[in-house]
Amino acid sequence: MSALEQIQRQIQWNRLIAVVEEQAQVMIRTAFSTTVREAGDLSAGVFDLQGRMLAQAVTGTPGHVNSMAESVGHFLAKFPAASMKPGDHYITNDPWLGTGHLHDLTVVTPAFHDGRIVGLFANTAHIIDIGGLGMGPDGRSVFEEGLYIPIVKCFDQGKPNETFFDFLRAGSRTPVELEGDVYSLCACNDAGAKRLAEMLAEYRLDGLDDLAAYIFEASITATRAAINALPHGTYKAEIHSDGYEAPVALHAALNVRTDEIVVDFNGTSGLSSRGINVPPAYCRAYSCFGIKCVVAPEIPNNWASLLPFRMEIPEGCILNAPRPYPVSVRHIVGQLLPDLMMGCLAQAVPDRVNAEGSSCLWNPPLRGGSQVSGQNAEVEDFEVISFNSGGTGARPTKDGMDGIAFPSGVRTMPVEATENVAPVIFWRKELRPDSAGPGRTRGGFGQIMEIGTKGEAEFAVNAIFDRVANAPKGRFGGGEGAGGRVLLDDANGTQLRSKGFQVVPKGRHLVLHLPGGGGMGDPKERDVALVKADVEDGLISAQAAKALYGV
Repeated sequence: MSALEQIQRQIQWNRLIAVVEEQAQVMIRTAFSTTVREAGDLSAGVFDLQGRMLAQAVTGTPGHVNSMAESVGHFLAKFPAASMKPGDHYITNDPWLGTGHLHDLTVVTPAFHDGRIVGLFANTAHIIDIGGLGMGPDGRSVFEEGLYIPIVKCFDQGKPNETFFDFLRAGSRTPVELEGDVYSLCACNDAGAKRLAEMLAEYRLDGLDDLAAYIFEASITATRAAINALPHGTYKAEIHSDGYEAPVALHAALNVRTDEIVVDFNGTSGLSSRGINVPPAYCRAYSCFGIKCVVAPEIPNNWASLLPFRMEIPEGCILNAPRPYPVSVRHIVGQLLPDLMMGCLAQAVPDRVNAEGSSCLWNPPLRGGSQVSGQNAEVEDFEVISFNSGGTGARPTKDGMDGIAFPSGVRTMPVEATENVAPVIFWRKELRPDSAGPGRTRGGFGQIMEIGTKGEAEFAVNAIFDRVANAPKGRFGGGEGAGGRVLLDDANGTQLRSKGFQVVPKGRHLVLHLPGGGGMGDPKERDVALVKADVEDGLISAQAAKALYGV
């Protein structure tokens, strides 16, 4: 390929990124659920006719993007590309064919140019309610967790499948939001298909095949080179989750070879009877992400750049849940995987990893009204979830970030947005002092949140929290971050369970202490001025500064 042709391909690649980013932004601007429009819990991408992901939007989460990268092939197995027509849209929330639980809807749409199908657009979004028990860990099978949608056509040549939408509305506590989100997902794929057709016409391209070949070849070559530059060998690590019935141990042996990385999860805990199990695609998604953050962070994420990372996930372990095991809150365990991968890679490239962080999102699903209080309800029925995060782990040369979602990347939702759609009040939302793990670079701070309802009515929380009994660990001499806590605001600070459906009594508030990130390096080596600044800001107490940092 000539230098001019390479420049042209690079321009076309940049244009393709703009197309998929516009696809994602259309979803954000038209979504009904606050999880999408406020938190950005979504993914968007363009695929070739073999179901291989060419490009993804910058906006989105690794769990969605990398799982969705596998899901388009399942759509094509049921609805071959040759059978698709303009205006068709296909949908599923099958955890084993989509992105891991029923609360994620995945939509695939064909893109046409000059009357010929040239590619596919896909997206995923987390919706508020899909019926069943609601988002929580208490289900004992996926059938209890909500409405299960196989791969079906939701729009046929632009016309809605009314039977599908009848079932959809009838199966949810929030039918308006759910139906609106499906229309939003289809609209954003349509926007992507329109922009792609304009791009192909502008560059006088018949399709995506030549551009896809260029993208894939460049991506896999660069990824293999990055892998080969690592010290070859096998590196082992483990990490622990609070679990549900019992603690969960995740074990990994990461083998760096010449042109691939193979991760063996042998030794990991077995399946749970509750909804913390992880479908294998979700395990691969977050494991690949954790590795890429260290090994190849600048290489675009697509089918080819993911190909050199292989996962060996034993049957019967919690990271390889078969149908119909419950998987509603698979993120509780799955979002620990990047920390586990960094635990392995810390032995090979210690200057490129973070300490452990809060990792698992602290998203309190809240419910109230007659569903909780029956005839004594004092507020209207509501179902809402708010996305929040603890602190991230310390970095080699920088402190961890406060209240930031890593690895999911979703945004913290403004409390006003949640209060606007449900009768809840956030009485406190502030950084949690002394929660950051000490170190030469310290961890990020967690948060303290206090939540009640209007009129102080009783309500319920479907707790889906972790890092309570197993605080984020530091690296290379750094200290642990503070573990999380789930409390009532009564005089005794009554502790609630970190998982499961629980009622907050009338007149009481839910209080959440989100975990802080682990530190990195000897705390005594920390710049004294930085310690003093944290003390002056009220983030570290004078006692902690003296005990941990000697200041």
